[in-house]
Amino acid sequence: MARYTGPRVRISRRFNQAIFGPSKYLERRPYGPGVHGPKSRRKVTDYGLGLLEKQKLRYYYGLLERQFRGVYERARHKRGVTGETMLQILETRLDSVVYGLGFAITRPAARQLVTHGHVLVNGRKVNIPSFAVKVNDAVQIKDTTRSRQIVLKNLEGTASRAVSEWLTLDREALKGKLMRVPSREEIQPIANEQAVVEFYSR
Repeated sequence: MARYTGPRVRISRRFNQAIFGPSKYLERRPYGPGVHGPKSRRKVTDYGLGLLEKQKLRYYYGLLERQFRGVYERARHKRGVTGETMLQILETRLDSVVYGLGFAITRPAARQLVTHGHVLVNGRKVNIPSFAVKVNDAVQIKDTTRSRQIVLKNLEGTASRAVSEWLTLDREALKGKLMRVPSREEIQPIANEQAVVEFYSR
């Protein structure tokens, strides 16, 4: 599956946000990349703002442009507020649920955990990160020594991170469940989703 493999710190510095998780380098240089980064005073147009917000979400969830556009189109054809629906689709992807449960330390690691066949949904192996998890679906780790070792180590690393409120986690069984679809307030997006909707609506 295609994914972004370029420099992550550079992307985070472009947006002045820790898109891929905490970064000491970003803390030391809280300005844009390149020799003109500290002095840049370019005025951002409405189009440029929408593009920046879209790119933030796209990198944050690890999607390529075509995949992200597909999420927007799905959200546009559903009832409700398009921006909120788009965020809900992103947060109920299998890789997002695996990350939210703490089975992986980062979103890219969650995607890898899924593609390598370590995750089961309702007892069946699913290796598609974009798989849409439905309410009451059970997400658990494959009962093999290798799978359990990987996830138990990850759970230690994510112990200080609270499990998302719309999920429940059984640490002993390495199993979680999507209890409900999250609201926009619960998701607390890293970007302005309305600017993304306006960008695609042009």
